[in-house]
Amino acid sequence: MKKKISLFTILCLLTSLLSIPAVSAEGKDGREMALRTELKAIAAKTYKYYQDHTDAETGLTFDETRYTDEGKKNAAHTSPTNVGMYMMSTVSAQEMGIISKEEAVKRIQVTLNTLESLEKWNGLFYNWYYTEDGSLKKDWGQFISQVDNGWLSAGLIVAGQAYEELNAQTSELVDNMDYSTLYDPEVGQFRGGYDAVQGKLTDHHYGLFYTEPRVASYISIGKGDVPSDHWWKMYRTMPGDWDWQAQVPEGHTVEYDGVSVFEGHYEYNGVKFVPSWGGSMFEALMPGIVLKEKELGKHALGLNNQRHVELQIQYAKDKGYKAWGFSPAATPDGYSEFAATPLGTSGYSDKSTVTPHATFLALDYAPEEVRKNIKALKEMDTYGKYGFFDSVNVETGEIAKAYLALDQGMIMVSIANYLKDGVIRDYFHQDPIGKKPEELLRKEVFSIQ
Repeated sequence: MKKKISLFTILCLLTSLLSIPAVSAEGKDGREMALRTELKAIAAKTYKYYQDHTDAETGLTFDETRYTDEGKKNAAHTSPTNVGMYMMSTVSAQEMGIISKEEAVKRIQVTLNTLESLEKWNGLFYNWYYTEDGSLKKDWGQFISQVDNGWLSAGLIVAGQAYEELNAQTSELVDNMDYSTLYDPEVGQFRGGYDAVQGKLTDHHYGLFYTEPRVASYISIGKGDVPSDHWWKMYRTMPGDWDWQAQVPEGHTVEYDGVSVFEGHYEYNGVKFVPSWGGSMFEALMPGIVLKEKELGKHALGLNNQRHVELQIQYAKDKGYKAWGFSPAATPDGYSEFAATPLGTSGYSDKSTVTPHATFLALDYAPEEVRKNIKALKEMDTYGKYGFFDSVNVETGEIAKAYLALDQGMIMVSIANYLKDGVIRDYFHQDPIGKKPEELLRKEVFSIQ
């Protein structure tokens, strides 16, 4: 005999069912609120590094500071990338309410005055300067790096859009940076840089697209220093017959703006992706702190960024590591390149070492996983006076007790973009240099759909 279900029972069931999503959403909202609060606290400690390690007279930030048995040691030199990251971090700090606009403008103004006086080559900056007086570090700093100058240009563009009173100064510095001097028109790619000691350009080109030099490529196109077809003349994967690479890529050839592009991909655990050179997070995700790759490159760079984050997380799980995030970082004895090896064309080893900046670069793509990874990193005692130490070996627990200006900057800008709806990217794309090449991001379709 069938039992009749009462109206009261049905109402109870409906009430129960209707309440489940609300409870779930409340829990998710609570975790998001907790993450945002934690990120703001991390940003405040991270920016303290710049406040305590930037020369007050020159506005140049120490490349790194390191804690050893002998005490604390500062590296009293800096690079164009460090300067660019300092300016963007200062804008980020102001946007998050960590410092006032007055302090931000004052700090950046000091830096700009120094930049104007520094020794340059065709408006481009050398790789290392002493922070105390801005003099050239002549023993090993006489190199003009395409990628480092790109990050300085990015920082100048962001600062100039954030603070109108600085725009004339930042714009002049960027306008004078002549990227055409590093460009090889016969190949359609950039040389790695110019060696001032040898008086010649490097033999190698920056040929692979999905690496951090794409920021300088984008900027140089936006400036009009190089033609826009340069964007299509970089390799998405190396040609299939280059058998030294990690995988034989699959894909197809597509024409963009009259240029034939091999849209190739690799696979890891059945997931398609376009590889970087080494398989590291900063090659893949660092350009996205200024380029609207997620927003505009939905079928190419943005989608591939998502894949790299997911695959880095999966790679760590496959290896049995208790945290993820593989990217070049400080070691207890120096500096080394780390990566999720299968994600690279010529992949770096992971050496069971993770770096916090890789976690924060993933914020826009996997915030819940980032929240959990922050907790895992803190449980390994990696959190110090200026935020996260630069790396930790997840098997031995050995920590590189160092803070690097570059990596602190990636953390700062990533947090600001997440908390303030892409504010640094917005500033970058407000400038004509950032806006002009946007169609290049929109139109491409990677073969990973």
